[in-house]
Amino acid sequence: MKKNYFSPTLLLLMGLFVLFSCQSDNDEYTEITPTPTTPTGTPVSADLSQVPYPKLSDYHFFTGALKNNTPNDRVLPYEIASGLFTDYAHKKRFVWMPENTKAVYNGDGKVVTFPIGTVLIKTFYYDNVQPENKTQIIETRLMIKKGVDSEGVDQWIFANYIWNDSQTDAVLDMNGSYRSLTWTENGQTKSTNYRIPSSVECLTCHKKDEKAIPIGPKPQNLNIVYNYTDGAKNQLTKWMERGMLQSGYPANITSTINWQDTSKPLELRVRSYLDINCAHCHSENSHCDYRPMRFAFSETSNPVNLGICVEPQEFIDNDLTHIVSRGKFQRSMLHFRLQSTDEANRMPLLGRTMAHEEAVQMIEQWISSLNPTCP
Repeated sequence: MKKNYFSPTLLLLMGLFVLFSCQSDNDEYTEITPTPTTPTGTPVSADLSQVPYPKLSDYHFFTGALKNNTPNDRVLPYEIASGLFTDYAHKKRFVWMPENTKAVYNGDGKVVTFPIGTVLIKTFYYDNVQPENKTQIIETRLMIKKGVDSEGVDQWIFANYIWNDSQTDAVLDMNGSYRSLTWTENGQTKSTNYRIPSSVECLTCHKKDEKAIPIGPKPQNLNIVYNYTDGAKNQLTKWMERGMLQSGYPANITSTINWQDTSKPLELRVRSYLDINCAHCHSENSHCDYRPMRFAFSETSNPVNLGICVEPQEFIDNDLTHIVSRGKFQRSMLHFRLQSTDEANRMPLLGRTMAHEEAVQMIEQWISSLNPTCP
């Protein structure tokens, strides 16, 4: 019987012919990008001589799929009593400190003194983003404490990471940009041209004497209960138990409250809201220190610091007679700036393109409750 044999070379040529003859010139090649994951047990990486890294995944702050923000060892989630308004974005906050280091209490209304190497992590996202009705992460902002200068001032740097459309990773970008999106919330459809800040914009709000500082992690804001995976506990207590906060801080801390808690006194809600949204600029040696208002929670028990019956320094409209005109929110500069979306008039200056409608309503209610009217 006669046998037919094909040489290996001939078989290879035939295979190549079939492959290329079946491929049209218009076929597109789709690159499949693997989703970065951090296996459990992989330590956080934050080499101060190398940060900021090019990608968020390079730090290993989160285990599993990056978009789930599942914290790694010593990456502790936290919340603050009242949050800064950023066009209705939701936020997830975390703190990481190097092994065998801890923060130190520095006053109720002052940021705790963090150890060198600390990283503060904040992810901004929206739920029910249209048209897919999905959760979309926009950015993750880091503040990294790289050292202390010769005058004893903390040296913090900013690192903003913008998430890709597939939500697999985020890349370092400090130039600033916009992201248009539409979402539904509480039965309402909202749209925004969300602003991702540049490094200059970050420093505008996060500065004291032109040096970068954090805003939120103060004992007055952290002194609340958080629902951890192993149970609910006061955050300051949890930080101490985890070896991340030195013991010995006061048992009684004058604290802000959740401004949305309508069971609390209206004035405390207003003061808490103004503290987190406005005090970082309206304080000594900060961006708006030339204005008379001082919105830190510890200072607003004084009505003058709230602007009550204080005349504005600049003219905008004849109807705006005072920063806060008792009983007359239509004549109050504070109300006007909070409800404005004009870049020249709005307050805060940065961080929002929309009016915070619910907060504006609270301010209206508060001003209307004040009496007697200003002279």
